[in-house]
Amino acid sequence: MSYYTTGEIAKLCGVTVRTVQYYDTRELLSPSELTEGGRRLYAEEDVKRLRVICFLRELGLSIPVISQLLKEDDPGSVIDLLLSQQAQILREEIDQKQRQLDQLTTLQQGLKDAHDFSFESIQDVALNMENRKKLNRLYIKLVVIGLAMEALELIAIILWAVKGLWWPFAVWTAFLIPFCVVFSRMYFNKVAYICPQCHETFRPNKREAFFANHTLRTRKLTCSCCGHKGFCVETWAGDDK
Repeated sequence: MSYYTTGEIAKLCGVTVRTVQYYDTRELLSPSELTEGGRRLYAEEDVKRLRVICFLRELGLSIPVISQLLKEDDPGSVIDLLLSQQAQILREEIDQKQRQLDQLTTLQQGLKDAHDFSFESIQDVALNMENRKKLNRLYIKLVVIGLAMEALELIAIILWAVKGLWWPFAVWTAFLIPFCVVFSRMYFNKVAYICPQCHETFRPNKREAFFANHTLRTRKLTCSCCGHKGFCVETWAGDDK
């Protein structure tokens, strides 16, 4: 069996030694063996685990969430679904680039032969790209609105603390609850979730979804199809009203 030092496993996975040491302190990645001199040695399984951790970090998952995910009864199912979804995204990007290349080639030929030229092909490219980016735009909108609400809260607290004006905070508090209800309904009308066990797409109860533990791309839910409870992967559901 092959073993790797901290520096070697860091190089294999494209991270720094300090990153490997940090994951060790957070109990995400423990060495398989320790030499008599206290040197950490990592096995092939540790390399695979570190690559999974790096992938989940690239998806935006925090260290506590990754730790909780890896402690699931069947973490492989959720991770496999995330990997499959990411692979599908890459395949769609490759297909999209190929379509763009084909359309550019056609456009280029059309410029040489004016009667074959069509502006509709350019419009088709824009529409395809727009559809693929809908879910990402929804995430961005969520972040921007959340930051705006945090800023308003901070301003209201400062006014209360510095000038004794309590009513801005009261107005903000009164506005917060109906805003959260309306915004969450809008959000959950546009997303659905894929169960890592049965691979069915479902829409959870809005109350359960609102209070569920979640990350940017997963939410801990009970599948309405098979009853599995765990992290499910978020996907675009459409422009439902």
